[in-house]
Amino acid sequence: MHGATYSVEIEIRAKALGPHHVVMDIGALHASLRRVLDTIDYTNLDEHPAFPGRTSTTERVAEHVAGLLAEEIARLPAAEAPLPGSTLRVLVRESPSAYAGFERDL
Repeated sequence: MHGATYSVEIEIRAKALGPHHVVMDIGALHASLRRVLDTIDYTNLDEHPAFPGRTSTTERVAEHVAGLLAEEIARLPAAEAPLPGSTLRVLVRESPSAYAGFERDL
């Protein structure tokens, strides 16, 4: 077993800005991401319930974070959330040159 420190980057893409002339409330996005990452920080991902019977590859971690973050964003008030039809991209970096991304609709 070995440990890894990942860097996680989030990108929300929208076709139009919301009522406050932003894609979404960056503070709400940061808080949502922190809640998601708290569920996996300092855990053995190969034993984490989110990855039963499968390896916790960087791609799987990106997919998992995207799913949880999409759920968090869906619960936000409309004034803090991106407009319908937006997309979410999660990039998980193991190093500056080794990373994987996962993109999904919101």
